[in-house]
Amino acid sequence: MRIRIRSLTILLVIGLAALAVLVSCSAPSNDSTPAATAAPGASLDKGGQEEFGPYELVENWPQPLEDSPDGVKHEGWTWGSVGAVFAETPDRIWIAQRGELPLPAGAKPWTPYGALTPARVSNGNDDGSTPTCDPEPKRGWERRYHHVIFVVDRNGKMVQWWQDLDKIFDMKCGRGPHKIKMSPYDPEKHVWIIDDQLHMIYKFTYDGKMVMSLGTKGQKGRDGGKLFDRPTDIAWLPDGTFFISDGYGGTRVAKFDKDGKFLMDWGTPPKDPKNPGPNEFNTVHSIQISKDRRLFVVDRGHRRIQVFDENGKFLDMFKTGVRSSPYAHIITTDQFLWISDGGTNRIVKYDLDGHYLYGWGGPGGQPGQFNGPHSITVDQEGNLYLAEVFNGRVQKFRPKPNADKAKLVGQEQRYGAS
Repeated sequence: MRIRIRSLTILLVIGLAALAVLVSCSAPSNDSTPAATAAPGASLDKGGQEEFGPYELVENWPQPLEDSPDGVKHEGWTWGSVGAVFAETPDRIWIAQRGELPLPAGAKPWTPYGALTPARVSNGNDDGSTPTCDPEPKRGWERRYHHVIFVVDRNGKMVQWWQDLDKIFDMKCGRGPHKIKMSPYDPEKHVWIIDDQLHMIYKFTYDGKMVMSLGTKGQKGRDGGKLFDRPTDIAWLPDGTFFISDGYGGTRVAKFDKDGKFLMDWGTPPKDPKNPGPNEFNTVHSIQISKDRRLFVVDRGHRRIQVFDENGKFLDMFKTGVRSSPYAHIITTDQFLWISDGGTNRIVKYDLDGHYLYGWGGPGGQPGQFNGPHSITVDQEGNLYLAEVFNGRVQKFRPKPNADKAKLVGQEQRYGAS
């Protein structure tokens, strides 16, 4: 009797369990667990990913260059290796390219070199010469010094061209400009151009008249302001004092007064290349100054940033990654450091103590990808511009609506911005 009752009890429990399962399967779900509910503030868009960070790519920018009165035609030619870009305003974007390059037969007009199939490397060196002017096998094509320094508006249309200055870059072993900048403390808006390959620093008036040159054209060395070894960049203090990063061949930072008088320099090659110490450089490639007058110097070959006071006293340094090759950097007015990295082909944010905060981007020749992001700049509307030496182009990125401001590259310091 007890066995029968126990069996009935077991059958009843099994039946109730089965009924519960049926009810749970057929009844509407009221599940409100985090897995079933969108997190507060999360995007409701499906799919995709943050390919371009907080930006959207501006397509077909800049516009193709028009044939000009000098009679030079652009059919069969395209952009050269672009060393630098500087956003003076949203309607005045300065571009410094290493001449124009011939396209292979059948290529779509104005295809950047990195986007060809197969891709070509656009480095701007003379045919048959390395960047250091050593002989190498010829590739069979040569660039021309045309539209080296020009300005475009927000739509990418050329509005100015320093045609008469094309010729100053045309010399054996030259390849064109490395950097173009304006001092944020200069009301006269002088334009500075660094020519690494010919070892020169130039200062021009706003309309293109040369008022200062440092270096000896075509000769390299380390002799105050007379000889440089492939200089790369420039940065200023409020009183006009400026610093030159020198450079690909040099291993120093050189300091000058506002009139170009050499004051001092510092830096050496590493005593132990496998274990470089402070104040030792391998490719001094970019320089910026923070509000507290610290100099942040890209030591590219050592994959790091070194920090100094204005008299060359070492203060700090930090690594930028095992596959990094920091090409250029800016310190924004909100005092963050942004790097365009040619090793990882990413845009990377640090605080001024060297803590990594954010990064985006990836390698390739397609629109929005990078190959050699050599120069980085931002206009007053927050548009971001990158010049690429190996893809052979400038790209413009517009902030997305409601983008996270912490992910946007902040403003550059400009004259009168305060």
